[in-house]
Amino acid sequence: MRKFSLSTSTFYSQQTRCVGDLYLPKAAKPPPVVIMAHGFGAERTFGLADYAEKFVENGLAVYTFDYRCFGDSDGSPRNLVDPKRHLQDWQAAIRHVRSLEEINPDRIALWGSSFSGGHVIVTAAGDPKISAIIAQVPFVNAISTSLKLGPKHLIRALPHGIRDLSRILTFRAPHYIKVIGKPEEFAVMNTPESYAGYLALIPEDSEWQNGCPARIFLKFAAYRPIAYAKRVKCPALVMIGTYDSLIDAADVKKTANKMPNSRLVEYPLGHFDLYKGDAFVDAVEKQTDFLLTHLRG
Repeated sequence: MRKFSLSTSTFYSQQTRCVGDLYLPKAAKPPPVVIMAHGFGAERTFGLADYAEKFVENGLAVYTFDYRCFGDSDGSPRNLVDPKRHLQDWQAAIRHVRSLEEINPDRIALWGSSFSGGHVIVTAAGDPKISAIIAQVPFVNAISTSLKLGPKHLIRALPHGIRDLSRILTFRAPHYIKVIGKPEEFAVMNTPESYAGYLALIPEDSEWQNGCPARIFLKFAAYRPIAYAKRVKCPALVMIGTYDSLIDAADVKKTANKMPNSRLVEYPLGHFDLYKGDAFVDAVEKQTDFLLTHLRG
């Protein structure tokens, strides 16, 4: 029997309905809460429940949500990845959670992985009331990630971004590119670990489409969460993979060092390895201990 309740809880971001799941432990008083969202092109059903259930079993509430244009949330074009919009959704989700009577609005942590790992850094930098953040294999710098993917990837990406921009200007449907692909295919993520690693997170009954508007390539280059790190005053747990093929581990270390109250945990693994198996068990245990320490005070 489940020792927590699970309900759908919606909010609005820029007049668009976003859908989330609220996990509540059976507690006598309103518990602290962890707000969670997924990485590039992903939905809240892609493995977040495994983390959420561990947290809620230890007396913490959890709220997971889909960005606009993803999963059960409204918005078009579908699967639109845009850092500015995602950050707006994070802010709206926090306002929503703070309004809930079931949780303690003064004890809120943010959890993000990959692309959203960068989002929680930027969000916490602008919200001093956040109690703690967890950034798992976080995207921190478009420049270092572009170098990691190589110049060939950038050369192939730019025409797709320009093509999608032209379709915006002429009021046509977006030009889509694959989110994940095998190394011989062009996709946002096409390193050797990307295709199988990403697919392993997707539920069998998911209707997720492997594609996003190519305009992300034109906005991607300016996004650098590392530039906000020194403004994050709350405790931060940062987890990285030494052999991450998408994120530069050295830049993640620099980001963690810029945060005044951070703890860095490094694994000899790739980008997707922390979501499954023994690595997940170890990571989620460390995350749970960190959250209990800083949310329960």
